[in-house]
Formats: sequence, C-alpha cells, structure tokens
Amino acid sequence: MARKRTIDDIARLAGVSKTTVSRVLNNKPDVDPNTRERILRIVKEEGFVPSATAAGLAGGRSHLLGVLVPSFTWPMIPDIVCGIAETIGNTAYELVLYSLNDKTRENGEGDIIDHILSTNLVAGILAVLPGQSSKFVIRLHQHGFPVVLIDDQDDPPLVPWIGADNQCGAYDAVKHLLALGHRRIAHIQGPMKYVCSRERYEGYCQALREHGIPVEPTLVIEGAFDTASGRDAAQTLLSLPEDQRPTAIFAGSDLMAYGVLAFAEEQGIDIPGELALVGFDAIGSSALVRPALTTVKQPFQEMGQRGIEVLLSIIEQSDQQRFNVRSGYARDFMRLSRANVDEPANAPPLRIRLATSLVVRASCGMRQRSPFSSIKSVSR
Repeated sequence: MARKRTIDDIARLAGVSKTTVSRVLNNKPDVDPNTRERILRIVKEEGFVPSATAAGLAGGRSHLLGVLVPSFTWPMIPDIVCGIAETIGNTAYELVLYSLNDKTRENGEGDIIDHILSTNLVAGILAVLPGQSSKFVIRLHQHGFPVVLIDDQDDPPLVPWIGADNQCGAYDAVKHLLALGHRRIAHIQGPMKYVCSRERYEGYCQALREHGIPVEPTLVIEGAFDTASGRDAAQTLLSLPEDQRPTAIFAGSDLMAYGVLAFAEEQGIDIPGELALVGFDAIGSSALVRPALTTVKQPFQEMGQRGIEVLLSIIEQSDQQRFNVRSGYARDFMRLSRANVDEPANAPPLRIRLATSLVVRASCGMRQRSPFSSIKSVSR
C-alpha cells in the first residue's frame, strides 16, 4: 500500500521549505504566484490531505474547534450540530466533539475541561446546553480560552451567550390560544431552576395579564421537560372540578405536550375538540404525532450557526489582542446577526437572543364556541 504523503514530501517535490507549503495551504500572502501554483498542482497530483492538527501546530494556532454537547439522544442536538457543521464547512476549521454523557458526569465534567486545557488541541469551544456543567466551561473562559455558550438553563454573566427568546415565544403561544377564545389556559412549566422555564412562565403570565386574566395557581404545574411529567400534570389538571378545568394547555416543552396527548388518548378526551394543546421546541417528531402539535419553534440550526460565527470572531480577534473577548468582535458580529443583542455598557460579553416562531398545527383547534369545555370526568 502506498505511503501517505506528508507535508515534508510536498516540500521536497516542490523544492521549497515546509513553511512555504504551510503558507500556501493556509492561504497566506507573500508567496510567489508561480511557487503557489506549483505547490497546489503537486498537492492535487499526490492526493495530499493536510492534517488540521499539524497545520495548527505549524501556524502557531489550532485549526480545530471543540463542540461540547450533552447526550446525542437529546432531540434538539442534531439540528444544532447541523448548523455548526454547515458554518464550519465554509472555513478552514474542523470539529472535535466532546460529549457529556452519563459516564462523563459520573467521572466528573471537570476532567474534560482539564483535558482541553492541557492538550491545547482546539482553538476554542462552543458549549451546547451545558446546564449544570456551565461552571466548568466558565473555567475555560477564566483561563483566557475562547468560549461561547448555547444555553437555556443558565445565563453566566461573563461568557458570550446565545439562546432563544423564550419569553416572547411563550407569549405568542398563549396569545394564540386567547385569540381562539380560551380563557382557562393551564401551563405545564419546565423545572423552575432553569432560566428558560422562568422566562416561558413570564411570557405566559404576560399574555394573561394583558387580557385581564389572573394567573390561577391551580392551573400552573411544574414538570420535568419529559413525557412522564407531562402526563402526570395533565392528569392533575383534568381531574379538577368541571368548572375549573382548563380548556387549553400550554406545555413548556414538546415532550411534556406528548404526555398530555398520551393521557388524553387514554381517557378518550378529544384534542383539539375538547382540549387545545400547544408545546414548545418544535422538535421533528411534533409534526408526526396525531393530532400534529402546535408548538413554538426554537431556531436550533441558527443557534449552531451563530455560535460558531461568534466563536470564530473571538478567535480571530485573539490573534490581534490576546484572548480579549471584551473588544470589537461583538461590534463586528452584529453586522452579521439578525438577532437582538443585549450588551450592557459596563459588561461587554455578548448576549444574542434569537427570535422564535409559532408553528400552528391541528392540536390547538379552531375558535372556542364557549368559555368552558365539555371534558368528561377523568379517572385517576
């Protein structure tokens, strides 16, 4: 089997130094055009594929970007990674994926951070939904390492951050139900220790307040962002006395909405005929359940795209001003972003909240004919 060509081979065949080959491969200036053409021709003829790691070492900077993700089974991760990969494909960088799976959490997330710092393999880290692990990611930032967060659980004060406009999304969902004539609208919250759950609850409250409708504690139940907690919440809500039951439910995640669908099917409750339902996230399977779920779409793919764009801006800036994430990259990036940016004058770290959109499907139904539904008694 033929030996794989190295950068030393290309330099020897072209009659130039390894540094000159490296400059050509990295599109650096100050290389004679004829020399550049000769090197590129030899690279093509020899089928040479440069190593991203070697290129980084030769140029003094890695051309690998680290992406830290939770379990790959989370339904939104594929869309976020798709946006990341699409953006990376237009650059000279490649990806290294780090996963915070159950084994990693058992052994300690800090071990990954120590590994990243000690190996100096990647030029920066995009941390996707790190949640409780964000404290370890902040350590990277404190060491002067380029870091960007895509998060909906915490809002670290020092690190560039990208997320969805949860409050506006929830507000739009509840406004839609109000426009359909619903007045008894229940809310199944996510865990209230998370920022996104509190923001979605505030959007729910805001929409009700604008219509002069008080928030009834009996219609608000905290769930766990999973199907089981959605089912339990639906059982509690639909076991209320008939005149106190909701005619509509706004679930803080699609998975919790699936729990409502499951319980309604068990009890013979028609959705949307007797109960309207709206979720949050717009994961792919929500278009496939029956009835198809009305839901708030989070721009997961755009989050990945924007996250990488911000990270690259920080890295490029660090070439001129060593890891100074408090300078002009935010201004430069704002020209590329359609997002609303909250950037306090005394706290420059970038905050980007991407707009959500309401995807209307069958589960919220048509306009209400009466203020109360005819939901039958529910057995526990």
